[in-house]
Amino acid sequence: MVDAADTALAALLAERVEDAVTRERGAYDRAAAPFGDAIVLFGAGGLGRLAAAALRRKGIEPLAFADNDRSRWETVIDGITVLSPANAAARFGGRAAFVVTIWGAVSSHRFAHSHEQLDALGCHRVLFFPTLFWKHADVLLPYYAIDLPHKLLEQRDDVTSGMALLADERSRAEYVAQVRMRLHGDFDGLPSKVDGVQYFPRDVYAARDDDTFVDCGAFDGDTLRAFVADRGARFVRYVALEPDPTSRAALQATITTLPSDLHARIGVSPTAAHSSRTKLHLSATGTAASAIMSGEAGGSIAIDCAPMDELPEVAGATFIKMDIEGAELDALEGVRHLIARSAPLIAVSAYHRQDHLWRLALYLHALRPDYRFYLRPHNEQGWDLVLYAVPQHRVVAGGHAGA
Repeated sequence: MVDAADTALAALLAERVEDAVTRERGAYDRAAAPFGDAIVLFGAGGLGRLAAAALRRKGIEPLAFADNDRSRWETVIDGITVLSPANAAARFGGRAAFVVTIWGAVSSHRFAHSHEQLDALGCHRVLFFPTLFWKHADVLLPYYAIDLPHKLLEQRDDVTSGMALLADERSRAEYVAQVRMRLHGDFDGLPSKVDGVQYFPRDVYAARDDDTFVDCGAFDGDTLRAFVADRGARFVRYVALEPDPTSRAALQATITTLPSDLHARIGVSPTAAHSSRTKLHLSATGTAASAIMSGEAGGSIAIDCAPMDELPEVAGATFIKMDIEGAELDALEGVRHLIARSAPLIAVSAYHRQDHLWRLALYLHALRPDYRFYLRPHNEQGWDLVLYAVPQHRVVAGGHAGA
């Protein structure tokens, strides 16, 4: 039976690929006219600096940064002056496009907030960053879930199949909103984050006291802390995989703060989960953004990678969490035998790549057709979107979590 979500998705996917190509190429120029490459970047953090560096590679010099952080006002970042929003609007509001480059994983910010603020200050053209990134895709994309819209439409059959796997209406509504965001840059159309703790939502799966939990991308122990807060001592084993040395040291420090009777049940490994045994390079930033790189580069380190199917400590896993900055599909391939054999509960980040929204579920479904799939956003504006693959015996009472 076709419902509202099916109808909405079909409408989004009805656009022709060639029309999407035309749209994405001209979206920024249409929205920024008549100011074109006269740009003020609103947000002088990591995204703003990334955009500024890319624009310079294209021969475009941003007029200024604007930022709400008072400590940055009248400073210079990467050779660009940072102005207060009021000062930037007074100087450039009638002769430049203000491109909002605020998109942070720990922020409650939404584009509508910035649009309202800058509009009230008299800025004539206010745009969110995706259209600018589409225009300069060669130097700015892919960027997390943001990529060229036509690439999604080229996979429309898989996109449709991906939604068909979702088990509840909340997941299906989230999926449609996520597709809309990827196609049209509509972040404000995304639902707000759900209640509860990331990876441990009460409405998605039933907790068990005999879990062996494998944490791929353990970072500084943030998930470990949440796990112990949720479970206490009610688990068998916790295996943390973290290849970044700085993050791993912080993880070890976190372990020392936990009750001493848990220490022997928590193991830490520097190995990165991957599809094969190999050495790769990691941008070891000591932050949650540390990621495997395509080649050696400044600031990177060589790390050992291995399939989890070949790691003895993972053999009894009943719950696998993955947040590894876009390497999730490679890691899943490396644990496919365990998944096919034992169907562990899986919580995997689905926001690092445009196509992970559907490809993760399709891959897991091919291995275990009996999984039930749920999408939950645990942060605002697309961040911390998690796909839960739940084996039948762990589906919450009623069989339709959150329905």
